[in-house]
Amino acid sequence: MNSRKKTLLNTRPIISSAVITPNMSDGEFFQNKTLRPIIKLQNDLFIAVFKNYIKKYKCVFHGLSLEKKMDYIDNAVQKNIKFRNSLKGMIIGQFTVDEYEVYIQNSSSLNKRMMQIVTERLKDQVQLFDNSKDLIAV
Repeated sequence: MNSRKKTLLNTRPIISSAVITPNMSDGEFFQNKTLRPIIKLQNDLFIAVFKNYIKKYKCVFHGLSLEKKMDYIDNAVQKNIKFRNSLKGMIIGQFTVDEYEVYIQNSSSLNKRMMQIVTERLKDQVQLFDNSKDLIAV
């Protein structure tokens, strides 16, 4: 096993709830074996990137209700193509060459899976985007 592949695979967290069974679809297998561990590994980066996204768009996020914040996250990931591509790149860059070969065979479906997982992670951590701690002077 080459060193890049070994390093990538060894740095990924183990997700005990990501069950892999013989009868699951190829997409579900790839999601549980590759996507979920990579997305978990990259979580802190996704949080930082989304905080920057909020700042870039004049912090309107902070004045929204919880429901509107959820819609804002959906729209940011689904409709802002540059932002979406940036998120995809953070995930794809963690693929091994073998995983990339699998990915390109069904990229459309796997991109949907990736963005759904990232969107849910951002929504589940919406409290981290509260700007109250950003207002404290040091």
